[in-house]
Amino acid sequence: MARSDDGQVVRLEDYRPTDFLIEHVEMRFELFEGEALVETVSTLRRREGTDPARPLVLDGDALDFVSATLDGREIEAGRLEASPDRLTIHLPEATPAQSVRLAVRTRLRPEENTQLMGLYRSNGVWCTQCEAEGFRRITYFLDRPDVLATYRVRVEADRRAAPILLSNGNPVEAGVTDNGRHFTVWDDPFPKPSYLFALVAGDLDHIEEPFRTQSGREVRLAIYTEKGLSDRAGYAMDALRRSMVWDERRFGREYDLDVFNIVAVGDFNMGAMENKGLNVFNHKYVLLDPDTATDADYQGVETVIAHEYFHNWTGNRITCRDWFQLCLKEGLTVFRDQEFTSDERSRPVKRIASVHTLKSHQFPEDQGPLQHPVRPTRYREINNFYTATVYEKGAELVRMIATILGETRFRAGMDLYFERHDGDAATIEDFVRCFEEAGETDLSQFSRWYAQAGTPTLEIRESFEDGRLTLDLAQTLVPGSAGTGTAPLVIPIRFGLVDGSGRDMQAVPEAGSADVEGDVILLTEARASVVFANLPERPLVSVLRGFSAPVTLSYPQAEADRLALARLDPDPFGRWRALTDLVGERLRDAAKAGGAAGATAVDPAIVETLVRSAEDERLEPALRAQMMQLPGEAEIARLIGRDVDPERVHAVREAVLREIARVGAERLARVEATLGGDAAFSPDAANAGRRALRNALLLPLSLADASPARAARRFTEADNMTDRLAALTILAHVFPESAEADAAVDGFFRRFEGDALVMDKWFLLLATVPRPETLERVEALARHPLFRLANPNRARALIGGFATGNQRAFNRADGAGYRWVAEQLRRLDPVNPQTAARLATAFRSWRAFEPTRQAHARAALEDLAGASGLSRDLADIVARSLN
Repeated sequence: MARSDDGQVVRLEDYRPTDFLIEHVEMRFELFEGEALVETVSTLRRREGTDPARPLVLDGDALDFVSATLDGREIEAGRLEASPDRLTIHLPEATPAQSVRLAVRTRLRPEENTQLMGLYRSNGVWCTQCEAEGFRRITYFLDRPDVLATYRVRVEADRRAAPILLSNGNPVEAGVTDNGRHFTVWDDPFPKPSYLFALVAGDLDHIEEPFRTQSGREVRLAIYTEKGLSDRAGYAMDALRRSMVWDERRFGREYDLDVFNIVAVGDFNMGAMENKGLNVFNHKYVLLDPDTATDADYQGVETVIAHEYFHNWTGNRITCRDWFQLCLKEGLTVFRDQEFTSDERSRPVKRIASVHTLKSHQFPEDQGPLQHPVRPTRYREINNFYTATVYEKGAELVRMIATILGETRFRAGMDLYFERHDGDAATIEDFVRCFEEAGETDLSQFSRWYAQAGTPTLEIRESFEDGRLTLDLAQTLVPGSAGTGTAPLVIPIRFGLVDGSGRDMQAVPEAGSADVEGDVILLTEARASVVFANLPERPLVSVLRGFSAPVTLSYPQAEADRLALARLDPDPFGRWRALTDLVGERLRDAAKAGGAAGATAVDPAIVETLVRSAEDERLEPALRAQMMQLPGEAEIARLIGRDVDPERVHAVREAVLREIARVGAERLARVEATLGGDAAFSPDAANAGRRALRNALLLPLSLADASPARAARRFTEADNMTDRLAALTILAHVFPESAEADAAVDGFFRRFEGDALVMDKWFLLLATVPRPETLERVEALARHPLFRLANPNRARALIGGFATGNQRAFNRADGAGYRWVAEQLRRLDPVNPQTAARLATAFRSWRAFEPTRQAHARAALEDLAGASGLSRDLADIVARSLN
């Protein structure tokens, strides 16, 4: 393949194995103030059948080359060419069976590494991040995922600066050296690609616990934090233990090393990284207590801890052959963490949350210039393909396989995958083949999901006569920017036929219908029909239960039927889908009709159903909270599709919220009265659900009062961050000019200004106040003493919160929002190109807006594209956004 660090397009079709195999790596790190010296000794040999005259070419990235030896001898002049980005060595001819030991020395300056890739130092802690191509910023190497080797690593540093020295695998040796220095040696017996290498060194606190695996092995679990923060890692430890037990029970996967370490750091580009035996986390996903973290934070920690642990098998023991197969580890592991959370908490509530994430992030990606298939076939910068399509849609594809095969055959396919490919660098074809064999089915047509970009539209039309229900089905896939084809896909449609008492009818399809297996219709053609006969009454048709396929549903079902399903569907997800889809369509139509005046198009019966959902004690509180939530402004804009006016969208949504408040205030207040606060805060699902419903009710009740007093009282009385932040959000967003809002915002800042994670919440809160003039406040916040552009969390909170979470202000009609964000990206790019590129995806939907805003957005992107010295990361996103 072409190299991804030279600006060329990398193509899947160009893949070929490396000329050389690296079998074992020994590394020595000497860490000092201001620099680090690295020696890497690779045991390698030429691959069978390769040209013996072809040189060894190793990847580098801004490296300071010191020296290299081969089998202990200096390499002859003319046989070695070293540059910061490449090391070429012309090796003596040898048979493929003959191994050589190549020792390479490099000098690094971790304190100057603001990109946070490779080895960097932040807050006094040395840390690495090597996925996707950061290892080449540490040493010259065959830095690609199909080169697997065992590693032995010696880390040496000053004992006072770094009493803790960590790397992958098991600790095998430790000692002291001269001049107050010490060392630790780590051995990882499992072959791994270089992107899974990790090192952490510093003065850290930690907590630890023993864990006994299902086979009786003892494992030491430890979580390391910056000084003084380890008391906030207890819930993360609990989530880790539960993840390990669940993976043993659900997938038969047992942990394989003697230790499992997690380190939480403040400056980290990603949420977390699954390095073998040494997971490195953004401290956002480890540090929690009720006073500083919300229920959403607790659920986020639980999810990310599980996700990274599950990677031990789906990502580490079995890794990707190349980066085009990224969804093989990420999509599969997202599916696994979703299943874990579903089993630990509430399956329907978790599924609703996952679908909301999919629709909010992946569907817009599928419909814009950044569209790409779940398995891309080309890229210019791999860091830009850590996307919702790879992660979220990738998980949906795994879920569809599980739906098609059923639980038993799906588990058999997973078992075969683990057995057959343990220790491999695998492909999507390898993965799918395991399910074909274990499930005795042909998934060749299903594999189009991995190759074809875009969100299919599923059209359903129904008719009922003389006890016969006919469902006419059709699928379409509109060509998008990726240009990957529109052939019919396999779409599993989970369904139910609901009678008037809320029970599922027995439904047997007539001969000649589309394939129906149990409660799943398999649509494989562009058009098909299913006929159910001998029905005693006209049923309510519940389709796409559990969101069984990532499609846009076009189903002109009668409003009365959808409202009935919202009350009667025995499937909780089906209730939510019927209501939220109906509300979304009505808000879309109202916005297209002309703003707040168009809000009258939302039928009073819909408002009544929303209020009744909050009252329905048959549903768990968390589900009731979800049922009464209106689609967000970005989702409404996506439903409109083109010529979107964000002011109209905001106006119609606000009008409906106020109508809910007007109609339902007394009834919603009675519901709130039944939801007294917890005697003591607990993050469990039941208590979190009650808080979710109580805080969801606070908005309509505050609107009904037309006063900030209720929210101010909740803010003052709150004994946990969940309630405190919910109240503060209403004060700042709904009553921003009130004295109560000013006092709460200032009081929140004074109380928590020393806590970085809470301050991220404060910056995010203020960046998302839905008013056009918020831009001026955000400009001032960018000059605030606590705003640090180089910190990814702070940049995401202020710049990302404004650009993705504030439709009115970012999309101001005068274009000032676009220009400000573009300028921040220009400033951030030299410091941290990855974060800049990810924030730039906020422009992905610019073509959906009305012409004036489109022109402003295009101008901002063109100005950014014309800036000199843009990184490859940011330039790639900007160019694709403009194409």
